[in-house]
Amino acid sequence: MNCGAVNHGVMNYSETSFAQSTTAPFLSLEAVRKTYPGVVALDGFSMEVGPGEVIGLVGENGAGKSTLMKILGGVTRPDSGTVIVDGVAHDGLTVEASIGSGIAFVHQELNLFENLDVAANIFFGREPLKAGPLRLVDRAKLRQMAAPLLKRVGANFSADAPVASLSLAQQQMVEIAKALSIKARLVILDEPTSSLPIAETEKLLDVIKGLRAEGISVIFISHRLHEVERVADRVVVLRDGMLAGTLPKSEINHDQMVKLMIGRMLKEREKAAEAGRAPGGVALSANAVRTSTYPDRPVSLDLRRGEILGLAGLVGSGRTELARVLFGIDERLGGSVSLDGKALNVTSAADAVANGIFLVPEDRKLTGILLDLSIAQNISLPNLPAHAKRSLVSAGAELATAEKQKKNLGIKAPSVLTRTGTLSGGNQQKVVLAKWLAMNPKVMILDEPTRGIDIGAKAEIYGLMRSLADAGVAVLMISSDMEEVIGVSDRIAVMHEGQISGILDRNDFSQENVLLLAVGKKPRLAQAAGGAQ
Repeated sequence: MNCGAVNHGVMNYSETSFAQSTTAPFLSLEAVRKTYPGVVALDGFSMEVGPGEVIGLVGENGAGKSTLMKILGGVTRPDSGTVIVDGVAHDGLTVEASIGSGIAFVHQELNLFENLDVAANIFFGREPLKAGPLRLVDRAKLRQMAAPLLKRVGANFSADAPVASLSLAQQQMVEIAKALSIKARLVILDEPTSSLPIAETEKLLDVIKGLRAEGISVIFISHRLHEVERVADRVVVLRDGMLAGTLPKSEINHDQMVKLMIGRMLKEREKAAEAGRAPGGVALSANAVRTSTYPDRPVSLDLRRGEILGLAGLVGSGRTELARVLFGIDERLGGSVSLDGKALNVTSAADAVANGIFLVPEDRKLTGILLDLSIAQNISLPNLPAHAKRSLVSAGAELATAEKQKKNLGIKAPSVLTRTGTLSGGNQQKVVLAKWLAMNPKVMILDEPTRGIDIGAKAEIYGLMRSLADAGVAVLMISSDMEEVIGVSDRIAVMHEGQISGILDRNDFSQENVLLLAVGKKPRLAQAAGGAQ
């Protein structure tokens, strides 16, 4: 077979083409091992990648996925083992060799220049130049080269659109177009949907199917197992640096993936209705609240003690903006907020914290924790006066609080003096929660609480949220993960273009109803359906 650059004309592959194909793999890893001081990151790992195959790569944080990607990208060299490309064995790849082999990456943290347009980002460092002594960039040719790439990924924006004006999903399309521009044969997508809502996730999954149809291989890394189940031809599971197993298309399902990932089955998420819980009175009430993003679209919402209220909606619907106003980060342009029936004027985050309203932000690394500080320092930081004697912070008091929270939340770290930046995503999120739980919250707002977190840590976060609700805390959970919203919430409020378009009780929970409300349409309610019969 010809293992050179893939012909990027559309091939006649069906969605199940690889499962029916016997085409030899163009890329293989055999017995790859990589160690760091005190850690075996990969231990005798082997896998193959065939043309036009979508491989779901799953595993808990720390399982070895990142190390594997670095080896494929030529950033890290294995200690032993072999990387085989087109039948040629290598003891490791360089970055240049990886790119030359057609391996391209779309990282979770997008690598785009927001001050440049789409075409300039796609061909950055490889721009066509005009003839003449000045050697200026040929802008017309640059856009002409970018246009067909954007068409292939289904982009609905032009090559001269500023990247800063694009949504996250659109920016990921730019990254995929950039990968295709180097004639990629394998595109590795690292948590590509972690920041995306439902509609934009669907677009990206369609792009993956399109790549497969062109004979381009995809390694799809995701903690959203229902998405892996939808698009993968085969699932490869990593656990503790070793191959825990593989699943062919016919055997891919949530329970089997979880069992291979963590060595056991997880208990089904506890449902509020099954436990027979009744929420308490209204804790936090927003009445006609106006945000700067949607100043003429008032939001009214009641959050009850002892409940988890899921807040769903498309990107740009105003969910995070509402959370920022309730927490005092952004100015409230109108309306009123009350806590336990009393008027509340929150003009800063300090005001919110003083009243027991806490926010776990969307981007934990940017605004939730200080990565260079220890676990203990992060936990005590919002409440230093409580850890001080005569205006001096007591290290002993800090350690005592941190040790208690580390035990209660199951934070996996050698010590509370460990630098927070060295922890996994799930444990970093627990540190964000720990600093607020140490202060007895009344209202907890969690914005995308499990983004980028593995399945085991997700279950622990859900358990913590339920424990908070059981203790009478009012929990507002903003999430773009449909499975999460439906599985964890007691009620679901959905936002559309800055307003609450509807609230669903548990007997009306469905993906269809959430999506209908997210686009401003009426849901199909059980009571209405029953009355129509």
